Amino acid sequence: MVRFFISLASRFIPRHHLQRFSAFILRIVGIFYLGNKFEDPITGIKYRKLLPYGRIQSRPNALSPHSMSLERHRLLWLYLKERTNFFSNNLKVLHIAPEYCFLKRFKKMKNLSYTTADLVSPWAEVKLDVQNMPFDENSFDVILCNHVLEHVSDDKLALSELYRVMKPGGFGIFQVPIDVSIEKTQEDKAINTPELREKHYGQRDHLRLYGADYPKRLSNAGFIVTTDSFVQTLPQHLAKRYALPNDEIIYLCVKPITQQ
Repeated sequence: MVRFFISLASRFIPRHHLQRFSAFILRIVGIFYLGNKFEDPITGIKYRKLLPYGRIQSRPNALSPHSMSLERHRLLWLYLKERTNFFSNNLKVLHIAPEYCFLKRFKKMKNLSYTTADLVSPWAEVKLDVQNMPFDENSFDVILCNHVLEHVSDDKLALSELYRVMKPGGFGIFQVPIDVSIEKTQEDKAINTPELREKHYGQRDHLRLYGADYPKRLSNAGFIVTTDSFVQTLPQHLAKRYALPNDEIIYLCVKPITQQ
């Protein structure tokens, strides 16, 4: 029913207002989902169940009503808290295509100098193409750029730009939709219609499907890459309570302090 109302609203409400409308509706709906079986680590709010979500196949207990976080967002929040200095050190942060569930929270964090950027997002302070960013080199301690590279025509150029504007010793997290069962990233210029892209890459506006070679593509850009199965290190009862993805790997990209 919730998805029906949001789908109906999308026909009449401009895209840049739709997410705000969705958040308003979900906050109301969320009241009826309160309980104690699930917990959103971003807000601390507890639920008897979460909302289903999925473009092709609906996943149960995926969407947290109040923050609008999905499984991968909750995992990233925990990863930043447990594995990085994101919540403690004074950092200059660039967030490309900022996720709604993080936006206000990161802006309020006094230890962060926080810049949002994107080509189309209404939430972005800086309008840019990630393949050609208007920042000086060595500008940011942290760069977040998740579920973006699959939309970019030249992801190698985008990665080189991410590397350029990151400070030596800084880190980035660049998550993408990935199928680790395929050895090599699939991309073909002949797959050039929305229908073909959805068939081969899983979504109409994706330009490739990343495979097990994704860490190599990151390291080829110059980053020191750590593949972290962080979710597997958490107690199973917490992973279930937070409704985390079972097999999501975090790709942590660090720019070497000494560059060759």
